[in-house]
Amino acid sequence: MTAPETELPRAYGLPPLTAELRRTPEDFRVDEILGYDADGEGEHALLWVEKRGANTDWVARELARFASVPPLNVGYAGLKDRHAVTRQAFTVQLAGKPDPDWSAFPHEDVKVLASTRHKRKLKRGALRGNRFVLVLRDAHGDREQAEAVLQAIATRGVPNYFGEQRFGREGGNVAQARAMFGGRRVDREKRSILLSAARSHIFNSVLAARVERDAWDQPLDGEIWSLAGSRSWFGPEPFDATLAARLAQGDIHPSGPLWGQGEPPAGAEAGELERAVAATHGDLAEGLAAARMEQERRPLRLLPNALRWRWLDDESLELSFELPAGAYATVVARELIA
Repeated sequence: MTAPETELPRAYGLPPLTAELRRTPEDFRVDEILGYDADGEGEHALLWVEKRGANTDWVARELARFASVPPLNVGYAGLKDRHAVTRQAFTVQLAGKPDPDWSAFPHEDVKVLASTRHKRKLKRGALRGNRFVLVLRDAHGDREQAEAVLQAIATRGVPNYFGEQRFGREGGNVAQARAMFGGRRVDREKRSILLSAARSHIFNSVLAARVERDAWDQPLDGEIWSLAGSRSWFGPEPFDATLAARLAQGDIHPSGPLWGQGEPPAGAEAGELERAVAATHGDLAEGLAAARMEQERRPLRLLPNALRWRWLDDESLELSFELPAGAYATVVARELIA
């Protein structure tokens, strides 16, 4: 239950392939899916930006500098991988100012592809999901088994772990969270990152225990259900034919805790497991409760949408799929490759 994120159990056993992910940024492409259109008017410029090998926060600061506005005037919906080619939306509040010539943005690896006007600043998390295209290089192993795993992922999904990037360099954010809970002072932005890492670590540990029981996509007694495409949840209630049909259709998923103050809402076997796992991380659980974080839920199952794959050559496998906001492409790939 306490394995680091690199050692979390997989749903389908040992990966059938060895391969290299992200040999170049072009091997990891991400396109943001906002799920809504721009207003066409307003004081914010809504920009579609393509970046290569660049950090989202850095791009936001450079957009502010270029538009001669404070950094707080720039919004974006999600942080995107640095070692990738990504397309995502930013808003820049111009407050009566005309748009600058975005085509003159002075960074070779960052391009403003399109701009329009919008009434509201983009908020973190305000997106439907992301579309990924990954190329696995130097791929070797059992192709027949790889095909079987991919078919299983398309049908059954994967455990919805938080990816390693959630935990900082070499997973150090969890240790820093423990130090913070022990009295070390950190600034407000860092505090938020460390609280998230602590919650994510407990969630991953609960999910790992469910994977070991082969119960990450099936209910335990006392289950709390997450509604697909939302942060809403309900339960516990008896598992019946209606819930079974909704589970099979991907409308609901078993859920795990994002730890906070008070008891988790899960009951019976599910609740006992969650409390037992949290007890093995007592300093994190107590620190989150003391920080007055609320008990929230996250789906245990991740169903990639429109999963496709093809061999580009004898050693290069391309995967494409869509994931909801907050999910990690690397947790899909880790079921296939070591």
